[in-house]
Amino acid sequence: MAQPPYDPYGYGSQDPYAQYQAQPAVQHHHYGPPSAPPTNGMATASMVCGLIGIVFCGFTSILAIIFGHVAQSQIRRTREGGSGMATAGLVMGYIVTAIWGLVWLLYFIGVIALAGAGAGSTY
Repeated sequence: MAQPPYDPYGYGSQDPYAQYQAQPAVQHHHYGPPSAPPTNGMATASMVCGLIGIVFCGFTSILAIIFGHVAQSQIRRTREGGSGMATAGLVMGYIVTAIWGLVWLLYFIGVIALAGAGAGSTY
């Protein structure tokens, strides 16, 4: 047998504080927008290596190309985010590699030309 609610002062149904009793919490089901897929780490690495390839004489831009291709294949397979970063890393990697390749080629041609000019001259 259940006991009646505790009423220490004997107010009964005339309790002046009855309106302030805790009401059950109302649950609102407001769902936010769907969460974005995680970003592929290789895409991030590709973009960073492409950016710093300018400073490091193009050596890291080769890594940007490799990471970019790997990231694009992983993104197609796993549906992760970061496709734009992978593409940006690839573009920067190819551009910086071409520029630094041209710089290194002109440098070695200049060194060979100076060495040839110095060997043929007599003092």
